[in-house]
Amino acid sequence: MMKHAPDSSALAARLAPALFVVIWATGFVVARLVAPHAEPLTFLSLRFLCTVALLAGVALLAGARWPAGWRGWRDALVAGILMQGLYLDGVFWAVSRGLPAGIAALVTSLQPLLTAMVAGPLLGERVSGRRWLGIGLGFLGAGLVLAPKLGAAADAIPLSALGVCIAATVAITLGTLWQKRTAAAVDLRTNAAVQFLGAALMTLPLALLLEEGRFDASPPALAGLAWSVLGLSVGGILILLWLIRRGAVAGVAALFYLVPPVSAAMAFGLFGEVLGPVQVLGMIVAAAGVAVASRG
Repeated sequence: MMKHAPDSSALAARLAPALFVVIWATGFVVARLVAPHAEPLTFLSLRFLCTVALLAGVALLAGARWPAGWRGWRDALVAGILMQGLYLDGVFWAVSRGLPAGIAALVTSLQPLLTAMVAGPLLGERVSGRRWLGIGLGFLGAGLVLAPKLGAAADAIPLSALGVCIAATVAITLGTLWQKRTAAAVDLRTNAAVQFLGAALMTLPLALLLEEGRFDASPPALAGLAWSVLGLSVGGILILLWLIRRGAVAGVAALFYLVPPVSAAMAFGLFGEVLGPVQVLGMIVAAAGVAVASRG
């Protein structure tokens, strides 16, 4: 009986990274599913508000501790604006303005490199040579997966959309570091609720200003919204926050390299997108990179 809790904790630590990658990879599937049925910022506003309501209700029923004082609320709001608001708004807006999804995925896969570069100066976190090797392998693998999709669209990349996507990648990188630095002892449920409140407070005014509020409430739109709230925003974010708390941010960030390969596999299964030999090789290289970067 005494070993039950440690064994459960060890099992969760082993399963959480793989579960996070699978959940996070479904974001590309959801984006493709709902694109014909809803405007991006309108959809994200609904997603954020529903998530706030759900997480706040769970936290209240559980008697969870809310952030203490103005500083606690500020820290969570800033993390939410960076990790959810600016990141998702930027990526969805860039794709809606013509940036190919494959190029957007490749740009966002730069996050582990950015995280490793700034983790030392901002957190005092030493990035070992082994971890740098894993990060490099992961980036190479992600590039191999996406390379076959980049050639045809390379001449038509809208620079403004590309710039916004790069800014979104910088935002989630800074948000991850901010979360690691400020939220070591907070309750993850209430912290996530406040984070999504910050994302909603930023996104809703933009949706009202820039869009017409189109959301047709069709089965695909409702299914995409339900999974975005329950799977991505609640499940995925809570797992990500838990991983950040337990591990070095450079190692956690390396998991994002697995998202493009897993998304490609999902697209093959759901939409019939064919995976070539180069893409299969890329999946293997990306997986090896994450294993090297996350070890220990």
